[in-house]
Amino acid sequence: MLSLSGQYALRAMIHMAQHMDDWPIPGRVIAVETDIPPKYLSKILGDLVRQGVLTSSRGKTGGFAMRRKPNRTRLYDVLIPFEQFQHRTCPFENKRCSDAHPCLAHERWKKVVESELDFLQNTMVSEIAGGAADRS
Repeated sequence: MLSLSGQYALRAMIHMAQHMDDWPIPGRVIAVETDIPPKYLSKILGDLVRQGVLTSSRGKTGGFAMRRKPNRTRLYDVLIPFEQFQHRTCPFENKRCSDAHPCLAHERWKKVVESELDFLQNTMVSEIAGGAADRS
């Protein structure tokens, strides 16, 4: 249910959480170690910097670091630049589907969406990264 950009953003953040001692990590290193195309990852990392999830530094020892520790960074915050949580359309092609005009699957699908949102808002990067991120 996540876009490719959202999946790559999570993959990059998990990698960063697992390698906290290496911060700042160059984007090219993250790309190689996570198997994400470098140009695609560069855009994603830039979006995460603009969102305030990451910091960046230039130069020989530059790279990216998480602004907050992994145990204080929600998955939701990582995904905000890439996903449309507030403006979802009916996946069953019902153009009028809404709470006021529900399609036949509306109530059941709404529970799926609410469950996903609850998971993302209440799960920290450290909880899915494990390893070094657990000690943060």
